[in-house]
Amino acid sequence: MKAPHLLLHAGSFALTDPAGDISAERTTSPQGLIARDTRHLSTWTLTVDGEQPTVLVPVRETDEDSAAVLTAPSARDEPPGWTLFRHQNLCHGRLVERLRFTANTGEALMLNLRLDADADFADQFELRGDHSYEKPGGHRTVEETAEGTAFHYRRADWHASTTITAEPPPAVSTAAGGTRTSLTWTVMLPPHGSTTLVLHALTHSRGARTSPPPPAASTGSKAELQTASAPATEIPLHTPAEHTALAPACHQGLADLTALRIPAEGPEGETVAPPAAGVPWFLTLFGRDSLLTSSFALPYRPELAAATLKALAATQATTTDSARVAQPGKILHEMRHGELAHFRQIPYGRYYGSVDSTPLFLVLLHAHAEQTQDDSLSRHLEPHARAAVHWMFAYGGLDQHGYLTYRADERGLVNQNWKDSEDAVCFTDGSRPVGDIAIAEAQGYAYDALLRTACLARKVWNAPDWAAELEAFAQQLRERFTAQFWMPDQAFPALALDSEGRQVDTLASNAGHLLWSGILDPDRGRATGRRLLESDFFSGWGIRTLASQQRPYHPLSYHRGSIWPHDNALIALGLARYGLHREAASLATALAEAAARYDHRLPEVLAGYPRREGEGPIPYPHACSPQAWAAATPLALLTAVRRATEPRSSTP
Repeated sequence: MKAPHLLLHAGSFALTDPAGDISAERTTSPQGLIARDTRHLSTWTLTVDGEQPTVLVPVRETDEDSAAVLTAPSARDEPPGWTLFRHQNLCHGRLVERLRFTANTGEALMLNLRLDADADFADQFELRGDHSYEKPGGHRTVEETAEGTAFHYRRADWHASTTITAEPPPAVSTAAGGTRTSLTWTVMLPPHGSTTLVLHALTHSRGARTSPPPPAASTGSKAELQTASAPATEIPLHTPAEHTALAPACHQGLADLTALRIPAEGPEGETVAPPAAGVPWFLTLFGRDSLLTSSFALPYRPELAAATLKALAATQATTTDSARVAQPGKILHEMRHGELAHFRQIPYGRYYGSVDSTPLFLVLLHAHAEQTQDDSLSRHLEPHARAAVHWMFAYGGLDQHGYLTYRADERGLVNQNWKDSEDAVCFTDGSRPVGDIAIAEAQGYAYDALLRTACLARKVWNAPDWAAELEAFAQQLRERFTAQFWMPDQAFPALALDSEGRQVDTLASNAGHLLWSGILDPDRGRATGRRLLESDFFSGWGIRTLASQQRPYHPLSYHRGSIWPHDNALIALGLARYGLHREAASLATALAEAAARYDHRLPEVLAGYPRREGEGPIPYPHACSPQAWAAATPLALLTAVRRATEPRSSTP
């Protein structure tokens, strides 16, 4: 089955089939028009004279919009009498479709056009199919209007709607069972002439700001949307000659990052546009994802970091809420806007089940000031930074355990590091640690966050005594980490410590993040980096999340043997930091070649099978694409390989 076609803009997206139709059939990437975690169109299908048109050219991107070319069903000796040029675009949750019918003969034609439409208002978590949810009192209705049809869904104080209008209005609007509605037109085509219809599907759900209609002169075209979303700062990429294969992946990544930006509020109520995590499942603000994405893009698009920091500062927890794993000062893990989050049937409305978003917030805050040579944002967010540091010590585990730790949230995320699937953190025998877990990479993030915050405290906030305290604790953390996480028999760091201080002995890619943060000393860092390029880790397309030949390894699992581009990006940056430039170049080349097999757009995750002659990278079946930190990965790889040409600096 051909992959669905994607339209994406400002936090809403549509997935259609090759003809531009939408069907509610369940697939790994469900079709529909989705905004704020709700499916606003589950059916959107065209028939002409009672038949589905033949796809002459499947829907594809053009300079202006997405377009398909359809014709009447025909035989070889009976050419079709008409052709339909179908153009679609999406702007702020509004799907606009232009249907241009052209007569292919010298005779006038009369066509009966029918649009079947429905809105099931399914929540994103229902579409994922992991669980079924009761929705007591929820009911759908349909209302005929002079211009078209309006679908409504209500459940207590929750309301969502989809309004369909047309120019010209439909001649007839009739119920087709349930809320499914058929809109029909009689289309008159003059000889060799054309007629155009324009359809609009406007979404609205509880809590959403009403988007203004496009200006009268606006076409809503792709080019127009890209111009409106163009970054304020354009910094050239300057790809090194030996890594020109990265250039198309970088350009595709920048385009995807622009498309993935979503509207959010900053701490003063201002509108900002951070990158969402990915399509189809994570088109929303994610702490860890948005922070790492913005970090990768920082040398080239610093406005992403500013938007992300402001959006996360505005959602920083101020109270304790165990149902959301929130404590004062903690940075958001994810935000959801759908019905199930509203009624707390899922905990993710504002969910804080992440051990690493908070230190990563501090890392990016300093990195932004350092990159831009502008400390105004770090001055403005000083209270949020201080609250984040307070969380790390008082709630995050630094005071109690000496490490950042998390405990399984049985209603939400069992694991609260980046490998957050239930079975991702395990011993080599496959068993899982329990209690308070100190995951390796979070300690590196904490170390880096403390040092960077100390720099801001000393240089920007005029707090030298506090800076000295943070630096002293960071040094103690580094020494403690080396003593307790390093596995001498493997010459490699443990994945985690369990609640009894036992090493979780699986060989995992998390160790590469320690190079990025600099918590390992030079000798251990270089040994770890070289180990990650051995064949049980490095598949030829990238570094696996888990070294093969271990019992828990599975090449098609989410986190136990797959290959994540962003994981590799952090490793590449770490390799460059420790002077392992040849290894960083090998990794960058492999991922650039993998990207080329996907039209230069890296997916969220790849399968962990080894690279073989004549075979491309094997896709992971449920990967998001585009996905933010995968889109930003080529930029991070570019940064890593460019460091080989910079003046040498001492490793950590």
